[in-house]
Amino acid sequence: MTETRISMYEGLFLFPQSASADLQAAVAHITEILQRGHVEIVALRKWDERRLAYDIHGNKRGVYFLAYFKAETSALAGIERDLRLSEKLLRSLITKANHVMPEEIAAAEGRQQIDDEIKLRAAQPAAAAPAATDA
Repeated sequence: MTETRISMYEGLFLFPQSASADLQAAVAHITEILQRGHVEIVALRKWDERRLAYDIHGNKRGVYFLAYFKAETSALAGIERDLRLSEKLLRSLITKANHVMPEEIAAAEGRQQIDDEIKLRAAQPAAAAPAATDA
């Protein structure tokens, strides 16, 4: 009988800057791809928004998401294939997370911060709209 090996992985996902307008869709896209591989997402957070070293498909800036997840080693090829085929992602990188301590992985959990940022961004246009109509 074949033994299934489960390892901890670290994934870095790069979206165009336009994804910052709809963070929920970006998170849902990452989650959907990972769940197709039957992984257990341990931590997921928005890592950074920054200028890219070079243009990627005409994008000068990007939004990075960092995820730690447990997956069977056999499922990794399918996950990487789905990531390459994604039209929403600019780039992705998955590596084994053997070098990362469990405390660091737990500290990387940022789904609540993403939810807070989504709510904050949703409230900003509503607050700015009355000011624009008064002018």
